[in-house]
Amino acid sequence: MIEQIIKHNQQFVADRGYEHFITSKYPDKKLAVLSCMDTRLTELLPAALGLKNGDAKIIKNAGGLIISPFDSAMRSLVVAIYELGVEEIMVVAHSNCGACHMSFERFRHAMLERGISDSILETLQRSGINLTNWLEGFKDTHESVRRTVETIKTHPLVPNDIVVRGFIIDSTTGELEEVE
Repeated sequence: MIEQIIKHNQQFVADRGYEHFITSKYPDKKLAVLSCMDTRLTELLPAALGLKNGDAKIIKNAGGLIISPFDSAMRSLVVAIYELGVEEIMVVAHSNCGACHMSFERFRHAMLERGISDSILETLQRSGINLTNWLEGFKDTHESVRRTVETIKTHPLVPNDIVVRGFIIDSTTGELEEVE
């Protein structure tokens, strides 16, 4: 698959396909969106939000979560605010998210089947890496969005003038539901 992508990329550059996408690093709408990495949202999310290339910083991870006040998603949002001029943040989870079923125990079994040893997992746990928390998803999408919004709003490095709102997008129709 990667070889096919490389060949496509060479043709894309030769055909100057990139010209349509040229923009600056600054989001035109001063917006950042934290969302899930789900493949159903790759094109649906920007289309449903009316965003084109250059409009917003889109940060994606499994579940659209902030699992710690100093994780990479939160770091990206802080950089977006101070370096890139973001003034508003949308947290956009989605219906039927796989992160609703994530758990370390489920991953643990898959890891063992793929050759990761119990001793490696135990060593990580003993060295302070809480795999249960790190790989845990959520059970309630609405509550997850509320928690993520609250984490951003109350973060010590996020100024009070930043607007933060949470939503759930229907992963089929693109309809947004605001989470209060």
